[in-house]
Amino acid sequence: MQKTALITGITGQDGSYLTELLPSKGYAVHGLVRRSSTFNTSRIDHIISANIADIHNPEAKFFFHHGDLADGGQLSNLIYNVKPDEIYHLGAQSHVRVSFDMPEYTGDITAIGTTRILEAIRCSGISTRFYQASSSEMFGAATPPQNEKTPFYPRSPYASAKVYAYWMTVNYREAYNLFACNGILFNHESPRRGETFVTRKITRAVADILAKKQDELYLGNLDAKRDWGYAPEYVEFMWRMLQTEKAEDFVIGTGKTHSVREFVEETFSYADVDIEEHIKIDPRYFRPTEVEELVADSIKTKKKLNWDPKIGFKDLVKIMVDADMRAAGLEPVGEGDEILARKFPKRWWAVD
Repeated sequence: MQKTALITGITGQDGSYLTELLPSKGYAVHGLVRRSSTFNTSRIDHIISANIADIHNPEAKFFFHHGDLADGGQLSNLIYNVKPDEIYHLGAQSHVRVSFDMPEYTGDITAIGTTRILEAIRCSGISTRFYQASSSEMFGAATPPQNEKTPFYPRSPYASAKVYAYWMTVNYREAYNLFACNGILFNHESPRRGETFVTRKITRAVADILAKKQDELYLGNLDAKRDWGYAPEYVEFMWRMLQTEKAEDFVIGTGKTHSVREFVEETFSYADVDIEEHIKIDPRYFRPTEVEELVADSIKTKKKLNWDPKIGFKDLVKIMVDADMRAAGLEPVGEGDEILARKFPKRWWAVD
C-alpha cells in the first residue's frame, strides 16, 4: 500500500532531495509551499514536470499545498485532511546570520512553527511519524565533538529557536506518545544549497570569476570550523530515522572538521583560480556571537542506522564547483561528476 508523506520546506535544498527520494520508495508526496508573488519552486520544477507527465502513475503522485508555518489553523486542516503516514518538518527561517536581524520572525517560524505542527498532529488524532530538522548550531559553543548527550549552547536566534523546537519535539513524544524524532544534522551541502550560504557563495563565486561575471568575493570569519557532508546522503538518513521501531534522536555528520578558509582554498585550487586576487574580508559577514567549531560524534547513528557517508570534504567541493561551472556556461573540471558516477551509479536524485 502506498504511503503518504508531508514535507514542509519542500522548496529548499533538503526538501527537493527528499521529494525525489520518497517517490522512489513508493510514496505520494504532499508539499507545503509558502505563497509568493514570484516563483520559488526552482529546485523542484523538474519533479513537478516529471509528475505531470506521469499523472496516471499512482506511484508518482505529487501535491502542492500553499500555506505558512505562522498559520496554525491552516496547518491543522492540512494535516487532518492529508493524514500523512510521515511528516518531514524542514521548513524554517534557516539562515543563521539573518536570524540576528530578524530574531522575532525566526522564533515565530522556526520555533513556534514546530509547535503548531506538533499540536496539529495531537489534535487531529492521526497516527503519523514526525521528523524534526534539528541543527548542529544548537551546540554552538559546546566543546567538540558533539553527540546526542552534549548540552546545547546556542549562539544565535536561529540556534535558540531550534533548541526550543528540539525540546518541544521531545516533550510531545513523551507527553502524548507521538512518534517524533530529532535529526541533529551537521552542515550538509550540495549544488542546491542557497546562494547566500557560505559554501555555495564560494563555489558559485569561483565559477562567476572564471566566467568574468564577478571579480571579488566578500567573506566573514574564515577560521570558523564546520563538519561538512553531502545533502542527498543526509536526506536518506531522515527517511531511515522514521523507519525505526522506536522514536529516537540522532546526530549525523562526517566526524571531520574543516575551516571556511580550507573550503576557500580547496575550491579555488580545484578551479585553478588565484585566491589572493579575489578574496576580501567584510565585517558585515561576522556574527555578533561566533560558533568556532562543530564536529559530529555519530557513533550512535553509525551503529543503529548503519550510517557510513561516501562523500568526503574534497569530493563535496568538487561536486559543487563542477555544478556551478556548468550553471555558468563553463566546461566543468569533471572530477566531481566522476565521483558521483563512481560512488552513486544508481543515484535516485537528478544531476544538478
